[in-house]
Amino acid sequence: MKTKQRRLPRRVREQQLIDAAVLAFSRGDYHTVSVEEIAQAAGTSKPTVYHYLGSKEGIFTACVRREMERLIDAVRDAVHDPSALPGDDPLRRGMQAFFTFVVAHRESWTVLYRRAAVQGAPFEGETIRVRDRVTAEVAELITACTRGDYEALAPRDAQLLARVAVSTADAFADWLLDHPDETPDAMAGHVTELTWSHLRSRRPAGV
Repeated sequence: MKTKQRRLPRRVREQQLIDAAVLAFSRGDYHTVSVEEIAQAAGTSKPTVYHYLGSKEGIFTACVRREMERLIDAVRDAVHDPSALPGDDPLRRGMQAFFTFVVAHRESWTVLYRRAAVQGAPFEGETIRVRDRVTAEVAELITACTRGDYEALAPRDAQLLARVAVSTADAFADWLLDHPDETPDAMAGHVTELTWSHLRSRRPAGV
């Protein structure tokens, strides 16, 4: 007598399909990767992929959105880590988490920044949204870290400085992936030092 195979919960199955799609899209261009290829990688049929994730555009969008959330969660968890030692720089923790994620999830980074950003609408918009969310988090963090020790930063200044930090981190991420001898810790140190060096001139005299 055959044992009936237990059906996986929809959420679990969707994540498995997205895993396969992220891997496929990281290895090939959006236009060259077929849904059939994604289905084969996931060990299922093309109709099943369509059933769970919709069109090819929907599949790619689901990949970008999930990897975006994973990246943001990793950075946020590091910044707000309750076990961090007093005096430990939360900006550096966040940057180190960012670079650690890039190294550990190379396929995610490829899909988010090396594929989505060059595809045009609507995928370029998804990349802009993740960059804007990360920038807003960094701006909030910079404002909180500088309160009391520096001249008050106007919201616009905090946003500009955060944008510089995020853009620098993006560029360093590509460098990190192309230079295995570098480390997430070293890259995080470079970005945070560049960020804080800009602010040192704003520190009130005698502080």
